[in-house]
Order: sequence, then C-alpha cells, then structure tokens
Amino acid sequence: MEPILAWLVEPLTYPFMLRGLWAALMIGLVVPVLGCYVVLRGMAFYGDALAHIILPGVVVAFLLGWPLAVGALIVGVLAALTIGGISSSTMIREDSAIGVVFAGALALGVVLLSLQRSYAVDLAHILFGDLLGVSPADLALMAGLSSVALLTVLLFYKEFLVLSFDRVLATTMQLPVRTLNNLLYVLLAVVVVISIQAVGIALVVAMLVTPASAAYLLTRRLGRMMLLASAIGAASGVIGLYASFYLDVASGPAIVLVATAIFGLIFLFAPGRGYLWKTAYVPVQNLPVLVEKER
Repeated sequence: MEPILAWLVEPLTYPFMLRGLWAALMIGLVVPVLGCYVVLRGMAFYGDALAHIILPGVVVAFLLGWPLAVGALIVGVLAALTIGGISSSTMIREDSAIGVVFAGALALGVVLLSLQRSYAVDLAHILFGDLLGVSPADLALMAGLSSVALLTVLLFYKEFLVLSFDRVLATTMQLPVRTLNNLLYVLLAVVVVISIQAVGIALVVAMLVTPASAAYLLTRRLGRMMLLASAIGAASGVIGLYASFYLDVASGPAIVLVATAIFGLIFLFAPGRGYLWKTAYVPVQNLPVLVEKER
C-alpha cells in the first residue's frame, strides 16, 4: 500500500499541483451540470462558439492590464445576450444568430491579436489551457463563479427543466421563456470562462458535452444525469491531472482524453443502452432482417 500511497501523495507536495487539483475538481463538478442542458437542447455548437467568441475579450483585457478572465466574462455575457436578443426578436434562427456573432467576434479577436505579435506566447495558455498555472486569485474567481452558476441552476431547476424538454409547454405555463433563455446563455458563458484556465478555448466544449453525454447514456432523469455528469467530470479532472504529472503531458488535453475514454466505455457497456449491450442481445428473429439491410 505504501508505494500506492506515495504515488498518490507525491504530486500534492507541489503547491501548483494542489491548486491544479482544486481547479480540476471545480471545473469537473460545475461545468458538466450546465453541459446537461447543452446536450438535452442540442447546443454543442453554441458551447464551442461561445468558447471562441471570448477571444477578443481576452485580448482587450491583456491590452488594458486586466485579469484575462474578466475580459472573457464581459465579452461572453454580452455575446450570450446578443445571441438571445437576435434569435428572440427577429426571424433569424438561434443557430444562425450564433454563427453570425461567433464569426464576427472571432474575426475581431484575430485582428486584435495580429496587431500584438508579441502576445502569441501569452495567449497560448488561453487557447490550450494552463491548469498548473492557476494562481490563488484564479482559484478564488473560479470558486465564486462556480458558486453563482450552481446556485442559479438550483433556484431555476424546474424552469430550466421545462424549457429544455418542451418550450411550448413552458410558454403555455406562462414562464418567462426569453428571460430564462438569456439566463441560461449567461450561465454557459460563466462556465466557459471557468473552463478556459484548465482546458483552453480549443477544448472547452469537451468539458461541457462529453461528461454530460456519457451521463445521458446512463439515465433519463435530469437530476441524476447532472450528478453522474459531475462525477464523471471530477474523475476525469483528477485522473487527467495525475496522468499529466507522471506522463509529462499537457494537463488540459489529458483531462479531455480521460473524459473521452470514460465516454467510450459507457458508450460500449452502458446497461441497456450501450452499443455492445444492444448488439449482444439482438433477437434471433430479427437477424435475417438485419443481414438483409447490411446487403
């Protein structure tokens, strides 16, 4: 037992690893909760777009000497409200509104970035994550934003539940659909900002979608799905962080790869819904039909 215990404890003797562990746990626990709404509503493109939309906010914050997360949060919230406003007050569909804002914001970010050639190195940890570079101030900000996101989900759980499964019913029940949509968009912007420190803009959608998708294969109840998604996200964060330490690889991609591997196992072996489970129990009378379809 002692070698195993030493193997577990050794990374935590480094302050940067301990901070990284706390950050990974916060991200793994909080982000997949909002990711459940992303999966249920088919908003994966929105999550990916929002992660890239914050690029100009990051660049502007750097130029002004602000914390990068502050610039990202401001632009993310403004973009979320803009998308919500365009899609709810015009004939433009939600996915089209996302595409318009995404393209414009990303182009603006690239232009600003091209004007600051020396900024490329500083931006690398935003694009690809720098979990081991988390500072005490970053942890405090992440903890505050995580608390706000979880508390809001708890307060509006029933409303978001109805909105995610049946928007017509939500309108019939006279729920403030537009306000709730905008609030959900803002919460997604908040968790994207939480995630960028760990996995970066390029991989943030994975923490939103992958644990939630894995949980969706295990249950159809939203509350249970959120708990399972958080458990998968937290496990991915811890295992990925240890893997990055002992294998000397980037922590953000390691966390995402672990989450993807867990999803793959659940996809194959989920009771009643896994791919191998279904193929192993194909009724014999259906085999000729399946063979005929293959031909």
